[in-house]
Amino acid sequence: MGDISYDDFLKVDVRVGTITRAEPYPEARKPAIKLWIDFGGDIGEKKSSAQITAHYTIETLIGTQVMAVVNFPPRQIGRFMSEVLVLGFPDANGEVVLARPDQTVPIGGRLH
Repeated sequence: MGDISYDDFLKVDVRVGTITRAEPYPEARKPAIKLWIDFGGDIGEKKSSAQITAHYTIETLIGTQVMAVVNFPPRQIGRFMSEVLVLGFPDANGEVVLARPDQTVPIGGRLH
């Protein structure tokens, strides 16, 4: 990948939100969970489909803070409209580990 400018970085709006609801998504091609995430303020609650079933359960996700890109256009994932991209890193087996703050922070905060 090539270098980007600071202005390029500022175009990506990464915010912290709290998962308020989670449901299995058995219709997805790969195992996934439907998430509803509260970003507060002007952003409000947004939906996302995340392939995070290897490390997370519905019960453990509620109340968890996560980081997500909130300024991508919505994307249809099967019958579910995903409005934000939840961020994570692959573990040694390629399974997603969520990117999240190590302390509770106010929802809607922007990554900088």
